[in-house]
Amino acid sequence: MLYGRLDAARERAREVLREVYGRGGALGTRQAMVEREVRASEQARRLTQLDGVERGLCFGRIDEAGGRRTYIGRIGLRDDEHESVLIDWRAPAARPFYVATASDPGGLLRRRHLHTKDRLVVGLDDEVFDLERMSEGDRRTLVGEAALLAALRRGRTGRMGDVVATIQTEQDRVIRAGLQGALVVQGGPGTGKTVAALHRAAYLLYTHRDTLERRGVLVVGPNPMFLRYIGQVLPALGETQVVMSTVGELFPGVRAVAADGPAAAVVKGDVRMAEVVAEAVRERQRLPAGDLEVWLDGRLLRVPHAVCAALRERARAVRLPHNMARKLFVTELLKELALAEARAVEEALKLAEMEFEDPELAEPLDLERDLDEVDLALASARLWQEDPVRQAVEELWPELTPQRLIGELLASPETLWQVAPPGLDWQALVRPQDSPWTVGDVPLLDEAAELLGEDDSASRSASREAESAWEEQQRYAQEVLETTGLLEEGIFDRADVLADRHADAGADLSTADRAAADRQWAYGHVIVDEAQELSAMAWRTVMRRVPARSLTVVGDIAQTGSAAGARSWGEVLDPYLRGRWREERLLVNYRTPAEIMRVAADVLRAVDPSQSLPESVRDGEAEPRAVRTGLAGLPALVAEELREIGEGRLALLTPDARQAETAALFPGCDDLEAPVVVLTVTQCKGLEFDAVIVVDPQAILAQSPMGGQDLYVAVTRATRRLTVTHENGLPEVLAQLAKKSTL
Repeated sequence: MLYGRLDAARERAREVLREVYGRGGALGTRQAMVEREVRASEQARRLTQLDGVERGLCFGRIDEAGGRRTYIGRIGLRDDEHESVLIDWRAPAARPFYVATASDPGGLLRRRHLHTKDRLVVGLDDEVFDLERMSEGDRRTLVGEAALLAALRRGRTGRMGDVVATIQTEQDRVIRAGLQGALVVQGGPGTGKTVAALHRAAYLLYTHRDTLERRGVLVVGPNPMFLRYIGQVLPALGETQVVMSTVGELFPGVRAVAADGPAAAVVKGDVRMAEVVAEAVRERQRLPAGDLEVWLDGRLLRVPHAVCAALRERARAVRLPHNMARKLFVTELLKELALAEARAVEEALKLAEMEFEDPELAEPLDLERDLDEVDLALASARLWQEDPVRQAVEELWPELTPQRLIGELLASPETLWQVAPPGLDWQALVRPQDSPWTVGDVPLLDEAAELLGEDDSASRSASREAESAWEEQQRYAQEVLETTGLLEEGIFDRADVLADRHADAGADLSTADRAAADRQWAYGHVIVDEAQELSAMAWRTVMRRVPARSLTVVGDIAQTGSAAGARSWGEVLDPYLRGRWREERLLVNYRTPAEIMRVAADVLRAVDPSQSLPESVRDGEAEPRAVRTGLAGLPALVAEELREIGEGRLALLTPDARQAETAALFPGCDDLEAPVVVLTVTQCKGLEFDAVIVVDPQAILAQSPMGGQDLYVAVTRATRRLTVTHENGLPEVLAQLAKKSTL
């Protein structure tokens, strides 16, 4: 029935689209054209939403004590009488599905989970909150864990039921937390941090639509692999207006995926790099060694050194970004060159000892009297067309792009030595000029963009012209709202929204499209997943994009793998929030079997004994094991593991240096949808697999200062089976597996 309602809703949206576009351009009037585009845009958006929820349309049901049953799904649907037949999971009416517990059921008798494949129900799980009040017929329909518990008369006290309820309650607190302020979600492996964060994004967009529709939500993930992994979650929840990005993609026009070595990563991530970039900008605002001398048409134009210094200080004093302040410097310097040219002409006339019949022409040139502002402006404009003049200006105060500034800075040991503060290992930054951008470079580029700015003279002029047209567009949009009935229908309730949607510039771009292309876009909310990996400089980049400081920060300090990453949440957040953030802890691990977590516990104690391990709620199907083998033995081992897991997915997690040779054994292993994937530990952040084979753990430990954390991440990715391979013995932190090692 529910899929029938979904199909009907899709068909209605398609009919409206066909009807609207069938009118073509025959409508004639501007008002009719705007109305057509508004309706078409809204129906196309609705159709995209409906297509996105095809999988898992309905996933839950709650039965209340009064006999009412409510189905919970990814969107809301109504029947022909406009009665709700499916409740959107974000709606207040759906909240009991998430927050009911055995100790506080909130009036519920049963919570049912529906598992579907395509449009077929393939599994049901019931949780019973009040078995005594259920009818005999309902008791006979119990399935899953609840059926066993009911049979044993333990519906309220079974450990699994209590733990599952705890999971749902603690995650619901995260999902439905208020929009304002910063929320830190700290949780170990398998605690559902990412799921909670993505559902929070959808919930905020649903609940605070007016606030977030125009500003959007930014989700920052640790790597492109992770973003592909979660890429369909939000569309499946009915949301398509979210920007997803790695730190390496936050600077428009740059898509950095390469990682720096540990030494360079630490230095680039150091907050003192902001001082380095600022000093690099000031270093490009130079003075001539002596007087400025420009040869032009055989004449020497000279501007005294002291005058150049005064012009530079005057331009710096306005405290504008470099490229904007450059305009003032260039304007004043051109005037000085115009005066110098007049003096050169005067000197040439004197040297020629010319005789003038007109007494006025014979008088000496009085520059203050004879050259007014108009003369200087005309002379300056003419001089600006001359290559020697432009070259002189470029040497003193060049127009810079972030790419040029940072690229030249990192390729110049002399400049780095000059601008680096004491104690900063600037030598770790030196690299060739044509090196590809790394993820660690992006915060430097963003910092440079803030300090450089753009000469916006042309854009300001265009903005003034567009402002008048925009005001006219708003007036016209208001008329459309009032005369077409769109206001009453609730499609748009503000003229500026309608005008913005249908302005000439970017009319077809969504909020997400516009935001992703605009470095200065201010998002309404930002979610940072695997946030422990961000450096101090990366946090500066993120914080610029959320001036309201509305954030969800998701991660696990114990899993910090980056040498420049976080050691504590206060360390990275307090510089911006000054303690005004709150923390929610997820303490239950429902992904990783207890047997595997016992191995992980040994690793965690070795790398960070202050961190606690989340509690696993289930036992696994097999004990973790160690296998002594080299690369040649991996294909046979993989084949064995695939037989054990059936249709599941397997990952080989390798040291960085061994990924290529391992991947060569398994064609197509770069596709997350493939049965077998080969990843580094960095690439597997936030992912999970049925079976995991950790290759050469000793090399993982040794490859970086955070090797212990990397190994902790690697051994906690499996949901069913864990195997560790080695050639020359296991590291001490995996001593537990040594007892189970096989040849």
